[in-house]
Amino acid sequence: MDKIRIGVIGVGRIGKIHVDNLRKLQRAEVVAISDLYANAELVEWAQERDIPIVTADSNAIIHHPDIDAIFICSSTDSHVPLIESAARSGKHIFCEKPISMDIRQTEEALEEVRRAGVKLQVGFNRRFDHNFRRVREHVESGAIGDVHLIKITSRDPSPPPESYIAVSGGIFMDMMIHDFDMARYLSGSEVEEVFAYGGVLVDPVFAKYEDVDTAVVTLRFANGALGVIDCSRQAAYGYDQRVEAFGNLGAASADNDHANTVALSTSEGVHGDKPLHFFLERYNEAYVLETQQFVDSVLSGNSVPVNGEDGWQAERIARAAKLSLRERRIVKLSELDIAGSIHAGCEGR
Repeated sequence: MDKIRIGVIGVGRIGKIHVDNLRKLQRAEVVAISDLYANAELVEWAQERDIPIVTADSNAIIHHPDIDAIFICSSTDSHVPLIESAARSGKHIFCEKPISMDIRQTEEALEEVRRAGVKLQVGFNRRFDHNFRRVREHVESGAIGDVHLIKITSRDPSPPPESYIAVSGGIFMDMMIHDFDMARYLSGSEVEEVFAYGGVLVDPVFAKYEDVDTAVVTLRFANGALGVIDCSRQAAYGYDQRVEAFGNLGAASADNDHANTVALSTSEGVHGDKPLHFFLERYNEAYVLETQQFVDSVLSGNSVPVNGEDGWQAERIARAAKLSLRERRIVKLSELDIAGSIHAGCEGR
């Protein structure tokens, strides 16, 4: 196989991004898209991209004999049944985060993937950011010595609409799950303990859904390192994404990306551009790279760079943070282990 044929399920904002990025790759071809709200406008959009199949029926794509892989970009509540169905049909799978809102359901989906012997990559795009990847390389090389602290700042430029908040799963599962994965990625260790603070400081609508819009989470890793993540749904100056890994020999940090690095210095002060506005601008290259590496993994037979185990672990941390906030205590991830857990060996290659 020198090219993979791909079907995309869920063609909202993120689905369209993946379609356009896949079309840049010589060894991938998007041959079908599915969306519950498929209409004439979507058909026209697909025709402009030479995509022959547009349907509201995801099964038509999953069971299509000429499709090798499925991109799942639909709502989170649809992920598990789509993963299981695609796996049973022998399709390789790329799924946006999180896999589900329920650890047990995620485990069952990963078991189906393992049984089918297909690949599953989870959409933690920040791992492919050029800045964060460089920090990870410094940690791996030993340049900063033994890791002592991981610090992550993650702040959106504005809160999402109420319709999104109502179904998001909360700040830990929806927004900070990226940061939980980044903490594991940068530290090279698993999280063992979580403690979370949170408040409604941006918009009272979050309280309506028992959610918070501002949070600080502290982590203790298996290797003894500590982590601190601060998160906000609203930063007046733009999209704020920074990380630091600190060790006994030094530190590696990544600041925000800017439209340019020019600083204007006058008697009135020093001024520069604000950070890039939102995730589409900030992580544009990362989205391209994650799709490229998924395609390469399928064609080469190598492991995917971010697998089902990574998705499962991030969900565990998110669930522990939510429990910690509610009960105002440190939560050990071992408390979340389910009797008879079936997750072992379900990494999704």
